[in-house]
Amino acid sequence: MAKPKPKPVHERAARALCLLDSNPPDATMDGKPLWMDYLPEVRAVLQAIREPDEAMIEAASHISAGEISAADTDFRDGLDAARAMVVKDWLKMIDAVLGEAG
Repeated sequence: MAKPKPKPVHERAARALCLLDSNPPDATMDGKPLWMDYLPEVRAVLQAIREPDEAMIEAASHISAGEISAADTDFRDGLDAARAMVVKDWLKMIDAVLGEAG
């Protein structure tokens, strides 16, 4: 039996905020699920974390800038390219969720 497809990230986040406020996410108000009222908060958080911080970049790059010597410029250039790719991928992911969240 196939696992059910996970709900979109923006919906999962909105449902979590709804539960945090002790509200049932599947309850409806004005003909729409209550969790939808939390989408502006989700959007604000996603916009706030759109730019990854240094710890996030290093975690995804698998190596930190401090682990290589200043003399190893070829490797450092490769690391800079890898870090740029991590940032680019993160931005694409957050922008995709922001697009879904409307």
